[in-house]
Amino acid sequence: MSCFIVIYAFKTRKFLSLKLRRWKKRTMQVIEILREVSKRIYDNVKDLAGTDDAGGDFGRGAGGDISRNIDIIAEKTVLDYLREINFDCIVLGEECGRVELSKKPKGFIIMDAIDGSANAVRGVPFFCSSLAFATEDKLSSVTDGVITNLSNGDMYWASKGRGAFLNESKIKVHDKEPIYKIIGINTSGATIELMNRLHPIFEQHNHIRHFGANALEMAFFARGLIDIFIDFRDKIRIQDIAAGYLIVKEAGGILLDADLNPLDADLSYKTRISFIAASNQKIMDDIISQIK
Repeated sequence: MSCFIVIYAFKTRKFLSLKLRRWKKRTMQVIEILREVSKRIYDNVKDLAGTDDAGGDFGRGAGGDISRNIDIIAEKTVLDYLREINFDCIVLGEECGRVELSKKPKGFIIMDAIDGSANAVRGVPFFCSSLAFATEDKLSSVTDGVITNLSNGDMYWASKGRGAFLNESKIKVHDKEPIYKIIGINTSGATIELMNRLHPIFEQHNHIRHFGANALEMAFFARGLIDIFIDFRDKIRIQDIAAGYLIVKEAGGILLDADLNPLDADLSYKTRISFIAASNQKIMDDIISQIK
């Protein structure tokens, strides 16, 4: 009789656990899922950056860059959690590529689990995770995004139509005349032609910055720490920009492509984006007038 009770209790506990997971799956909002898994990434990698175990060579990921151990651990954290809660989605990861977690997905998780891998491996405290959810195969369909500064745990997040936040405080782009105009420009691997085109900006402004993680720099822009951010290299991937795209827009920023049209793109791995972000139209017009 006691054996029967033990077996019954075990099956009941297993059944209730399954029901709880299904209930969580139904009730959790997408932004809560992204925030929770971002916390787990931070917990799993915060003591790894800058150590010998952060590196390694695991071949080239789907995005084309060499996968490091810290990248693999961060991506596994995301995939494990999404499977744990049975979230119906397709994951588009920088390293893992396309992973279909459901035959009836509600949308796409666009993941760069470690943006700024070189910084992370060397221990430079400027790298992040970038996670976004899109309902369709377009950047403009992103509804939720989270960027977590993995050097200190600060979390930037937004849901469409609800504003942008740093942890629990609402943020917005800098909307006043800045004392120092800070311009972020990613010129890593830029051609001579592009550098010539951007030369007037370097010539007229002394406060040019690039820290090595586009997603986190976009978060800084949304927070009002940077006035303009430019990446005209035609190299940026959707995984790098998806969360930042929404956070910047919800913070009041303007995002245009290289042809100065509203930024949009499909979610393909072949897609490469150029863009410019500005805190207001006056600054946008000013900076565009200087570019050859």
